[in-house]
Amino acid sequence: MLLIMGFRKGEDMLQPPSSGAPSVEEFMQYQQELGQAGVHVDSAVLHSFEDATQVQVNDAGERLVTNGPFAESREYLGGYQIIDVPDLDAALDWAARCPGAKYGRVEVRPLAEF
Repeated sequence: MLLIMGFRKGEDMLQPPSSGAPSVEEFMQYQQELGQAGVHVDSAVLHSFEDATQVQVNDAGERLVTNGPFAESREYLGGYQIIDVPDLDAALDWAARCPGAKYGRVEVRPLAEF
């Protein structure tokens, strides 16, 4: 899974790669390349971090619901790509091609199998 992370504007996040943002066209081209290569499984773009809600449950079983944005968060999950590739090297190659890697970062994580 490729987790596409962005940075909140105006935040200094250890020198993010760029202060810009990827265009819709860049992501559409990337999506087309994934499809043509036959590695695309699933993907989605998430609503803004400002629309997020967090849920925590304390030891007493009570839930605490907090609406975003969250001041402690300097980066946010903007979307994901699930790809089917043979190994980590292939996943890293696709992550480097992702427009999100130029403007934020892309975290690569294998899906757990049970």
